[in-house]
Amino acid sequence: MGVTVRIPTPLRRLTKGLEEVKAEGSTVAEVIEYLDREFPGMKERICDENGEVKKFVNIYVNQEDIRFLDNITTKLNDGDEISIVPAIAGGVI
Repeated sequence: MGVTVRIPTPLRRLTKGLEEVKAEGSTVAEVIEYLDREFPGMKERICDENGEVKKFVNIYVNQEDIRFLDNITTKLNDGDEISIVPAIAGGVI
């Protein structure tokens, strides 16, 4: 079943315009790896060189900011929804 990932407009060029994609993984980190395999270049736009989510990128699981959960090790369940949201001010994704 997997999770649904909502893709922000700046990253849709990697997903061929798709606003939502299905992904597999038991943690946010695994989903990011999955997305990068399916859509090369995704991880480098979301994560820094240490594998952490960039400061100007917010990720929500079921509308909860992962920074207030377990960050990229946040556990996921089938049917969860992940939203990747670039900050209004910040770098380029």
